[in-house]
Amino acid sequence: MKGTASDWRARWRDKLGTAEEAVGVVKRGDSVYTGGWTSVPMALCAALAARKGELRDVTISTFLTPFDWDHPALLESFSVRTFYTGPFERPAVRDGRFEYVPVAQWREGKPPPGFADPMDVALIPISPPDDDGFCSFGGACWFGPTVSKHARILVGEIHHDFIRTGGDNRIHVSRFARLAEFTGSAAPPPIPARSEETEIAAQIICTLVATQIVPDGTTLQLGIGDVSAALPLFLDQKNDLGIHTELLPGGVTDLVRKGVVTGKYKPLHPGKVVAAGIAQIPREELDYIDGNDVFELYDFTHTDDLRNLLTIENFVAVNNALAVDVTGNVSSETQGHLIFSGTGGQAAFAVGASTAAGGSVIVLPSSQLLPGGERVSRMVAAHPPGTMITVHRGFVDYVVTEQGIARLRGKSLRERAAELIEVAHPDFRSDLRKEARRMYGLRV
Repeated sequence: MKGTASDWRARWRDKLGTAEEAVGVVKRGDSVYTGGWTSVPMALCAALAARKGELRDVTISTFLTPFDWDHPALLESFSVRTFYTGPFERPAVRDGRFEYVPVAQWREGKPPPGFADPMDVALIPISPPDDDGFCSFGGACWFGPTVSKHARILVGEIHHDFIRTGGDNRIHVSRFARLAEFTGSAAPPPIPARSEETEIAAQIICTLVATQIVPDGTTLQLGIGDVSAALPLFLDQKNDLGIHTELLPGGVTDLVRKGVVTGKYKPLHPGKVVAAGIAQIPREELDYIDGNDVFELYDFTHTDDLRNLLTIENFVAVNNALAVDVTGNVSSETQGHLIFSGTGGQAAFAVGASTAAGGSVIVLPSSQLLPGGERVSRMVAAHPPGTMITVHRGFVDYVVTEQGIARLRGKSLRERAAELIEVAHPDFRSDLRKEARRMYGLRV
């Protein structure tokens, strides 16, 4: 990792100790930030969990965590609030053992609603300090810069493989009360591989988006998910694209190398690839980003601040969905009434791209084959009771499936339903037409 001071252990030995010693700063009744996804300090979390017998009433704030807090003995001491549910959180949220906080408002430099302010203790993974004492958040700023400014006590978990980038991706080691070195494997649980059917659908969908929706000079946001994160592989015939996103997926570095991504027409951070975090990309891509001044990582509250997004007048935001109804309402966080993921930045990016540029795009396969062999439509007449609407239909300009592109901007409900039914799986179109007429009086 570039920039590490060779004598940092000696210079900062008064702060350095074991993970167990580092989390000794946590007291009964404290609120503790433990990061999320690729910014979770696993050794510090394990050491904190090991104190379950002596701690009570400690509140954990996290999101999409790879650390499993869902054990009866832990829940006697720790209450968990998650802002985006992953595999280790879904059962606990659905059964009421964890609190789920739906957040869609992001304002630069301010803790999102639901975050403790001030936070008592923040556990944050960082790089070793450089010669000037500055550490990096690695490939995952997420909320690190904002939380670091608002927490009373910072505890750092040092990772020797963390990269350095430009942007807001650094913090001085003097801000940390305690430091502990991480020596294990820091990789988060891998994202499940796409099914063959989803892979084929993604290829068609991404080809449609690349050729018919993304013009040269576009600034792109790429959402987390099976389809949208694959889009960079289909953009190599474009010119002067820009990237302003929360998640930087694989493939963007190749576009930078080829001169496809230049950021030439970006009104915000021109010439830079901007993201809040990097995930699921090969080490060689991380090495290319490390120290490369083209890449800048910022706090999530900067990348997703609607006030910033509205300044990008050549903006296309591409996001996934679990289901879309025939009027265009998008559900991306629940399966019926059951919490599946979270709002994240999808709503902000959809509103920003739609308002600034008419460029809010939702991508999804038209249907899904369930494990039992039943095929279900991802285009529905109406969402089931209890479904959370992640993006209002007024901020959805395109819906793209492997069946084609539904163009919704400025369309009536009848016209929207006609467009959306045309991109539904053929097996479900007849029933969707019948339901659209029965429920909404739409003759499509």
